[in-house]
Order: sequence, then C-alpha cells, then structure tokens
Amino acid sequence: MYRKHFIPLESNPDVFNELIHRLGASKNLRFEDVYTLDDPHLLPRPALAAILVIPTTTKFEAKKAALESSRADYAGRGPDEPVVWFKQTINNACGLYAILHALSNGRARELRSHILESSTELEEAYASVASKGVSAVPDDPEEEVDFHYLCLTSSTHGYLYELDGDTKGPFSRQVKLDPAGDVLGPRSIACIKSYIDHEVDSIGFNLMVLIEDRE
Repeated sequence: MYRKHFIPLESNPDVFNELIHRLGASKNLRFEDVYTLDDPHLLPRPALAAILVIPTTTKFEAKKAALESSRADYAGRGPDEPVVWFKQTINNACGLYAILHALSNGRARELRSHILESSTELEEAYASVASKGVSAVPDDPEEEVDFHYLCLTSSTHGYLYELDGDTKGPFSRQVKLDPAGDVLGPRSIACIKSYIDHEVDSIGFNLMVLIEDRE
C-alpha cells in the first residue's frame, strides 16, 4: 500500500528536461525522443540511458509477475554494487524513478538520493512540471494509469541493466556495452524491441534517451 501518490508524468522530453534541471542535473544533459529503432543514423548517440514507456496490459502484467516470482528481493547496497537502484514507494511515480535511475548510473551519475519519499524539494519540483504536458492527467493521484516506465542504463562494469522501481531489484540484461556506455547499440535495441514485440497488438509505447551535449 502506497503512502504517497503523485500525478503521473507525461513522457515528454520538455517535461523531463525541466524536471532534471530543477533537480540539479547538469545543463548539458537532456532527454530526446527516439522515433525509430531501425535506422542507426537517426538514433541520438551516444545514449547514456533509455526510458521506455510500456502499456500495462494484462499480457505485460502476467509476464512481469512470472519473472518476479522467480527472483529474490534485492538486498545490495554500497559503492561496490554495479548500479544504483531505488525501490518505488510513491504511487504513479514510475516516470520519476526512471529519471532517477537514468541520472544515478552510467556516465550520468549526477543525482544521488536516499530519502526520496520525504523530500519536499523533490515533490515540489515534480509537482511544478507534472501538469505541463499536453496529455490529460487524472485529478486524483491515487487513480491507476495504463502505462509504466522503466530505465535501461549502464552498470559500473559496463553492462546493460534494466531498472524498474516496481520490481524486486535491478536486472542485468547480460549485454556488454561499448566504452561510452551507449545503450542504443544493436543488442540493447534488441532488448527494447523484445518488449514491443511481446505487446505487438498494443499502442502507447514511447522511448526517450538521455544524451550529453558536448562542447
């Protein structure tokens, strides 16, 4: 049972970028939409992290429950862990947790926080942008929504990890990334496509990536 509830965040780079900069991320970090996975020349590269929005269909929920049933709760902590993972304790905030996972891992290790739920600054920053998208948002933050965010990012050992605060813990995809930690290499794209192929009859997928502007 959640003790705190947020309005869901729209999958919109402008909204995400305003939020990460309010949270203190470097101005040279920004999110961009990905419009195709089939043309390498049109992919924003290198991608430091990817955030995938997935329709929460019955099929998706069944697959997730089956995977989770075979996993133990994650108990790792400390600097020797390959990734920083946050357990989601705020309802409808999976977009926020995906952002935190993107900023706390790989080359974008900009933001570290251990007291998310009680952070007034975080809640105020989130509330200031959550209603700025073009999508209709529910008046009641406790209302369930039909999509879910997860993050794909690099570990300290250079492997692709799937980070979802609404699971038992981080999940290694056993994919070795290039030295830049680019999460849009061919094998990473295959992982993303596996979600889309599993929900072939669904619409509502969206993909954004975190990139770094270089001078």
